[in-house]
Amino acid sequence: MRWLAHIVINAVLLLALAGYFDSIYLSSVWAALVASVLLSFLNTFVRPLLILLTLPVTVLTFGLFLFVINAITLAMTAWVMGSSFDIGGFSTALFASLAISLFHLIIESVRKEK
Repeated sequence: MRWLAHIVINAVLLLALAGYFDSIYLSSVWAALVASVLLSFLNTFVRPLLILLTLPVTVLTFGLFLFVINAITLAMTAWVMGSSFDIGGFSTALFASLAISLFHLIIESVRKEK
């Protein structure tokens, strides 16, 4: 159940980011849901491998390189989705991943207070 809530929250965040950034395009709500499921899959299976491969850089940057890894997984999601989800460039993916991480941090802090 928590995974499903996480998928819906990510889909809403992706839709909000598509409305905020001109260089992010989502064709529909269904595309946002599919992108959210795909992003969840990539975060589960690909992200740990990327973290392991870039561990020295991540340690040297005190974990800030994790935002770059998040941007890479978001860009990979857009690449796999094709024309239904498009991100204008890596800098947009980086800002979007920062926004998604910030919103998830806020949501988790509110959820833990209850």
